[in-house]
Amino acid sequence: MYGSTPICRAADRGTVSKRTTGSARTGLRAAALGAAAALLLAGCSSSDDGGEESAPVRQQPKAADPFWVNPDGKAAAQAAGYRGDGQDEEAGLLRRIAEQPAAEWIGQENAEQQARGFTEAAAKADRRALLVLYNIPHRDCGNYSGGGAADGNAYRGWVDQVAAGIGDRPATVVLEPDAVLHLVDGCTPGEFHEERFDLLKGAIERLGALQDTEVYLDAGNAGWGKPDQLFEPLKRAGAEQADGFAVNVSNFYGTDQSVAYGKQLSAKLGGKPFVVDTSRNGNGPYTGGDPKERWCNPPGRALGEPPTVKTGDPLVKAYLWVKRPGESDGTCKGGPKAGEWWPQYALGLAKGAK
Repeated sequence: MYGSTPICRAADRGTVSKRTTGSARTGLRAAALGAAAALLLAGCSSSDDGGEESAPVRQQPKAADPFWVNPDGKAAAQAAGYRGDGQDEEAGLLRRIAEQPAAEWIGQENAEQQARGFTEAAAKADRRALLVLYNIPHRDCGNYSGGGAADGNAYRGWVDQVAAGIGDRPATVVLEPDAVLHLVDGCTPGEFHEERFDLLKGAIERLGALQDTEVYLDAGNAGWGKPDQLFEPLKRAGAEQADGFAVNVSNFYGTDQSVAYGKQLSAKLGGKPFVVDTSRNGNGPYTGGDPKERWCNPPGRALGEPPTVKTGDPLVKAYLWVKRPGESDGTCKGGPKAGEWWPQYALGLAKGAK
C-alpha cells in the first residue's frame, strides 16, 4: 500500500516556515486537539505536487512498519514551508522525519476527540496508531514537563476518555514516561506512590481490555544505573499484565545499550517483550555539559533507526519513534518550552542521521 494511500492535507501546512520556533520532550502541545480534530473532520484527498521531494507524505510498507505516518505532522508542515521559501535542502532533510511514523502524545483536554481523530485516520490508512499517555498526577516532579491530571479521579476519567476514543481500532500505547522511574529515584514524594501504582495498573487494565490495543509501560533507560530496583515497582504498576514495556523514551542511549538494558528487565518480568525509542539515538548520549541536564536538548544528536517491527530479536517487538524528533525537551540550551516544535533542532537531527 506504499504510495497508494490517500492523505489528509494539512490545513496549516503553509503557515510553518523557516522562522517557526518550538519543540517537545513530552509531546504535550496545544496543537494536539486541533490536529486530531482536523484529521477527524477534514476527510482525505489524493494529491500530486510533482517530484519526489514535493510529493505528499505517504505510509511506509506495512509488513515492516505498520504504524501510521501522520501526513499533517509538524515536520511535514515545516518541509512544505521550506519548499515554499525555496529551501529545498532543508525541505529534503525534514522529509527524513516527516516520512516516518512518530507517536501522537494525547493532551489533557478533549482526550476522547484526540484519540478518535488519530485512530480513525490511522485505520483509514490501514495502519496502527501509536499513542503516548503522559498525564499522571505530579508528572515529571515539577520540572520542564511538570503538570498532569489534578488528582487520581481526574486521571481515571481521562484514561476512560482515551479508551472511548480508541474504541475497537488498532492502537499501540506507550504509558506514562518516567512515572515508575520517578517512584524509585526519590523524585516523586512518598505520599503519592500508592496512588500512582494504582493509577498505572488501572490504566493498563482499562486500555488492555480494548479489542486491538497494545500497552507498553515505560521502564526508563540504559543510563539509569539501578535497574535491579525497578523490577518490583514495575510489577506493582501492572507490567506483567501489559503487553510489554518501553525503554529509552525521549532519551539518547544507543540501540545496543537499550536492548541490553531491556533484556535485563525482561529476565525479571517473565520474559516480557519491549519496544525501544530510537527517535534520537543515532549518535548515542551526550557527554558534555551539566550531567543533570545531558538529556535536555543535547547538541550533536541524530535520528536513530527508522521505526520497524523487524528487529531481528523476538524480545524486541519494535523500534519506535516515541519522542517526536524536532520537539523540544524544555527551556534549556536555547530551546522553547517542552513539547514545542523547534525546526533548527529537527534539522540537526536529520543532518546527523546515518
